Amino acid sequence: MTSGAISAFVPHGTGATVLHASLAANIRNYVVSEYLPILEVCPPLLLRYRRNRHSLVHAPPDHAAFVCPRRTPLVITFHNYVLDRVMRRYSSAVQRLHYATDLRLYTRMALRRAAAVTAVSNFTARLVREDLRFAGPIEVIPNGVDVGRFRPGDAPPQDGPLRVLFSGNLTRRKGADLLPEIARLAGPDVQIHYTTGARAGIGDPRWAGLHPQGRVPHDQMPTLYRRFDALLLPTVREGMSLALLEAMASGLVVVASDAASNPELIEPRAGGLLCPVGEPEAYADALRTLAADRERVRRMGQHNRQVVESRYTLERMVAGYLAVFERVLGKPVPLRGEARL
Repeated sequence: MTSGAISAFVPHGTGATVLHASLAANIRNYVVSEYLPILEVCPPLLLRYRRNRHSLVHAPPDHAAFVCPRRTPLVITFHNYVLDRVMRRYSSAVQRLHYATDLRLYTRMALRRAAAVTAVSNFTARLVREDLRFAGPIEVIPNGVDVGRFRPGDAPPQDGPLRVLFSGNLTRRKGADLLPEIARLAGPDVQIHYTTGARAGIGDPRWAGLHPQGRVPHDQMPTLYRRFDALLLPTVREGMSLALLEAMASGLVVVASDAASNPELIEPRAGGLLCPVGEPEAYADALRTLAADRERVRRMGQHNRQVVESRYTLERMVAGYLAVFERVLGKPVPLRGEARL
């Protein structure tokens, strides 16, 4: 660890690692450390990260209080929020106990320690205020994507079945358990492919009627998106889905749940179709509607690309965090030489 660095600590295999890696690529002396999620079972094991010198620590709230030395400024970012009652029905018994006891305590500890609190969406910020009754300021800094890497393909939409991608961990929170039924109801004009996500230990169920892509490294995702017409996101809860933003930047139309932060990104009927949570029939009907009108698919994909270019670029995200870091530190934070904001 570089002495005096802005140090980010994130558990391996989460979407947060992508965001923090993007900040490291653009901000000088911003250093990311990924720790094994198993360490969260015994958070005092994370105290070893306090031995290094940091000018500032940036971390998700879950275990930020353990990695940040007492006299070091702390900036926390809520990438998502799962401690509220709604998420109990999508969690195991062990998770429900964890969320209601120690994780809730650790999150409150981080809020007390933090010099600045940020969230990736208005929805997430509102949940933190309401569920934890947090009265302090929360700055919303939306996720951003590299629109040079994530871009539409040169070829027009292909004939044949509508090619649909599900990208994410195969969990109930992501709505993965609905995929087989959605595929069955959508019929032969819709072809659903899925990745297995970044989390280790989540296998491939090899669902009948669906097409597995395996675990795709993030640096290969721009090419993967360009092979598809639409993104399917039947998720229950998202802080702000990077997969959704990446797909929109790649010119894909979106079929997603009308939940969490999704409505902040998707303009109904202009860039995608929003469906009730947990209703496979609604998702299947939306996909069939798009499969029958490829010109509409093309127009909606173009609209999504324009939305990302105007509101959700990597440059806007980096500038947002840079402003927070400079305010907390009380001095300028230099960009890397190649960065241009």
